[in-house]
Amino acid sequence: MKKIGIIGAGNMGSAIARALSSEKDWHVAVYDTDMSKLEGLGDCTIAKSLQELLQSEDLLLLAIKPQVLPSLYPLLRNLGSRQKKWISIAAGVSLETLTENLGTENVVRYMPNLAAQVRQSVTAVTPGAKASDSLKETSMAIAQLFGSAFLLPEDQIAAFTGISGSAIAYVFQFLHAIAMGGVSEGIPYPQALAIARDTCLSAVALQKQEDANPIALATKVCSAGGTTIEGMRSLAEGNFDATVMAAVSASSDKFRLLEKMAGQNRQ
Repeated sequence: MKKIGIIGAGNMGSAIARALSSEKDWHVAVYDTDMSKLEGLGDCTIAKSLQELLQSEDLLLLAIKPQVLPSLYPLLRNLGSRQKKWISIAAGVSLETLTENLGTENVVRYMPNLAAQVRQSVTAVTPGAKASDSLKETSMAIAQLFGSAFLLPEDQIAAFTGISGSAIAYVFQFLHAIAMGGVSEGIPYPQALAIARDTCLSAVALQKQEDANPIALATKVCSAGGTTIEGMRSLAEGNFDATVMAAVSASSDKFRLLEKMAGQNRQ
């Protein structure tokens, strides 16, 4: 039986806990200072204290807000963090900061997204330079239980945030915009949203199956003098590509700033 302890039961922590506890070969223990967050975690064991969790588990996942970590590090060190293996989903907290404050180089960073709630997260997995092979393998396997996983170096996490962690919100915005376009043309919003959603799903399914360049697929839809090319022209006039690329860069830049601030504030 594989075992993991999860510190923090917010949206991400609880989503990962549910995904792992649904697997027969995983035992999951969870601790959170807010007991109400621990309700509805299925087959998870609820730890009564942080000390209890660290005493019983060798592999631990930090799923708490980055601003809380500095005050928690001393307690974790006192409870033997140096002898543990760690996975962190604390945004903006570097491997260097984690290593210095946990007292071990056996550390991996995750950058998941909101779709972890439905086991469809796209997660960046970034092991420390001296993380054990077993931790690297285990961290990849865990991430694949709640979605897809991509092994990335730490200097690409900011970019990954722009195209996945934050970009899922851009997709929601795009979905809403298409649906509102349907409303302006006379289709009620609930039906327009359902149509837009299934259209997005069908487009992704086709691209994934054919593994084709998205522009090549878009060109296939555009008949000469037809309806689609008029819509594409409108997107071009509105600088659609440049706007989306700027949004990715803005999110990536903000991530770098937060990471820099977290490094300056480390204990």
